[in-house]
Amino acid sequence: MAGAVDRSIAEILTDIGRHAREIVRAEFRLARLEAQAEIKTAGQGAILLAAGGTVSLLALALLSMAGVYLLATVVAVWIAALIMAAVGAAIGGLLITAGLKHMRKVTLTMPRTVAAIKETVEWAKPSAR
Repeated sequence: MAGAVDRSIAEILTDIGRHAREIVRAEFRLARLEAQAEIKTAGQGAILLAAGGTVSLLALALLSMAGVYLLATVVAVWIAALIMAAVGAAIGGLLITAGLKHMRKVTLTMPRTVAAIKETVEWAKPSAR
């Protein structure tokens, strides 16, 4: 501890400034990592939504065509087409719901970064007085 007493005020202030810069850089790194994780989650959700929409469209077209031909032997053609459209819409709705559920996991608040910044502010308050 004797070495700490021999330090000048200028050296101490220089160290404080250096440490403050390191803290700010570390918080920016944390923010970037959290943002990247959230962007990845959002991207996965967007892919599911796009896949759900595409598959729904294709399923609706193909199932409708096949189902209309099949059901037209039992009911009127327009009723057969209506039934097949409902089936395709239900499948698409399920896929879109799955994508939206995935997207709801995305938070843009970055809780760890906010907590770290609050902690830094609380730590800096007593030393600023």
